[in-house]
Amino acid sequence: MGLRFAIDTGGTFTDLMVSSDAGVLSMHKASTTPKDPVAGVLDSLRMAAEASKESLQSFLARGELLMHGTTHAINAIVTGSTARTAFITTAGHPDTLVIREGGRMEPFNFTIAYPEPYVPRALTYEVPERMTVNGMAKTPLDEAAVVDILEQIKQAGVEAIGVCFLWSVVNPAHELAVGALIERYLPGIPYTLSHKINPSIREYRRAISTCIDASLKPIMGAYMRGLESRLREAGFNGRVLVVTSQGGVMDAAHAAEAPVHLINSGPSMAPVAAKAYAEAGDTDTLIVGDTGGTTFDVSLERRGRIPRSRETWLGQPFRSHMTGMPSVDVKSIGAGGGSIAWVDTGGLLHVGPISAGAVPGPVCYRRGGTRPTVTDAAVALGFIDAEFFLGGKMSLDKQGAIDAIKREVADPLKCDVETAAEAIMSLATEHMVQAIMDITVNQGIDPSEAMFVAGGGAAGLNCVAIARRLGCRRVLVTEAGAALSASGALISDLSAHYQAMFHTLSESFDQAGVNSVLSKLSEECSAFARHAGAGSLSTSVDWSCEARYIEQAWEIEVPLRKGGFENAADITSLISDFHQMHQDKFAVSDPHAAIETVTWNAEVRCCIGSAEPGRLAPDQRVVELPSRRVRYAGAGWVNSQVYRFEAISEGSIIKGPAIIESDFTSIVIEPGSKAMRDGLGNLVIDVTEHTA
Repeated sequence: MGLRFAIDTGGTFTDLMVSSDAGVLSMHKASTTPKDPVAGVLDSLRMAAEASKESLQSFLARGELLMHGTTHAINAIVTGSTARTAFITTAGHPDTLVIREGGRMEPFNFTIAYPEPYVPRALTYEVPERMTVNGMAKTPLDEAAVVDILEQIKQAGVEAIGVCFLWSVVNPAHELAVGALIERYLPGIPYTLSHKINPSIREYRRAISTCIDASLKPIMGAYMRGLESRLREAGFNGRVLVVTSQGGVMDAAHAAEAPVHLINSGPSMAPVAAKAYAEAGDTDTLIVGDTGGTTFDVSLERRGRIPRSRETWLGQPFRSHMTGMPSVDVKSIGAGGGSIAWVDTGGLLHVGPISAGAVPGPVCYRRGGTRPTVTDAAVALGFIDAEFFLGGKMSLDKQGAIDAIKREVADPLKCDVETAAEAIMSLATEHMVQAIMDITVNQGIDPSEAMFVAGGGAAGLNCVAIARRLGCRRVLVTEAGAALSASGALISDLSAHYQAMFHTLSESFDQAGVNSVLSKLSEECSAFARHAGAGSLSTSVDWSCEARYIEQAWEIEVPLRKGGFENAADITSLISDFHQMHQDKFAVSDPHAAIETVTWNAEVRCCIGSAEPGRLAPDQRVVELPSRRVRYAGAGWVNSQVYRFEAISEGSIIKGPAIIESDFTSIVIEPGSKAMRDGLGNLVIDVTEHTA
């Protein structure tokens, strides 16, 4: 088995994890190049090749797999650089994308404009046709009208088309006919049919996912082709896979055909890595925080499962667009190492959501940044060694950071620089804590009973402070935590998600009908395993359904114990599992109430490598580094011992105050806390107060 590469392109850094034949890992970081993300990918690979004392071509020639997590899709949406897209829908329903599902964050705040639809009303076209809920054609498809619409679309300069008809999930004949007409009259124009990309009820969610997918096809197709082409030119001849929003990987060519699956590519991998590294933990709930340069992504792992949601927003809830697709439940906020600190005209300090990003970056990077960031505050407080950033590959401008904090924060607040830097770190911590509260307390989860898994290059700066604020007793920083998402991609499975709509009640459960649906899903999973998953080490299928109490507005996803119902006991298990899931999610349930199921899901997972997390190569360097003065909240300046992360031996205990450094991160062990290196190389930090 050759080398395996996992690359996560973030807003500031591009992380690379390399796994050798023996499972030994090496980690590398390169600056992200926003105008050309593939350049950042190649830069990180070039760094790895140099570390191996090889040419890039010979190094890549040993590559077997490359897994890539990318923000290219979400960036295209946020920046409005997606393709000019038309929306074709059933006559009488042109406002699906305008009205959406209703709702406002602040229903009586009319100063905030209602969001524009994802596809402009002027590019929405109505087709005379109508399927009923039973799959009968109430109004036949008017093909002449479709041909006329396609001519209008051509004249409008449209680059992609989304087609979503009522009840096409029951009978897709009309959508398929329109697809054939598009291929005939507008050859080469990419299009998406709703019943193929998202065969579920909820008209807005199906329509929005269809239009998002269509709008991304030109740009993501070009990106994937460019990525593969440039990797081939550089010497890589292996298989290129892309990380999906569902926490798996798929072939780059397939991803280009269904790019809506890539919107949360990258962040979905952090809980996958956390789950693998924390297997031996004594808690069934993990809070996973991935702190990069631009964002803080928080997710969960509960009872061995990573929660997923269809309510994934591309910004603020109700003020942006929903993807409508199943995705690892990740909440992202604009808080990271590059988050800019600023004081408004009323004298109030803010941190983020604006980020300095990779260009120009924090002031201390010496790349033209003038506004102080969280990283600048960490340098000013001594959390980061200005001479040892990225293992000494990059020298930081500490005085520049101090001057920027004084000018932009300390002087407006009329305080000294140290107080201002502490305030920046404290406010960034509070933003992160509130994001965690949203995904835990609001779902009935007590964070004090969970373990906090801290990942990302900036995670160590305040992971202990976050845990103490939440009431968590322990923090886990994985050995490869500075590239948590990339390390998750290395152990992820090749996967595909299939679903079908079938409604039935628990009181009159249609066992034969459900089994027929599950059988068809099983056939799709088997076909995927035979083709895309050919040669995999093993194959498994995760089954679930979306169910609700009768007449309840929304469904929840409930895992199924197996892919079929053999007897009444299997039905009883589904009902009890639904009640337990509802209790877990909302802290309330009604065990005596009947339920109804709406959608059935199958996720096939093909293991293409080891599911065990690898280990970084042993470090023979000295454990203890020169001490330095560090300022801790509530303790002031303290002379603190500094330790080399990779060189700390298993079982060693380090008491705070201390700093633990690697080439890619700096972990602050606050006074009263202590850290220990476990058998997997993790750093386990006990944050409860300990006296010396």
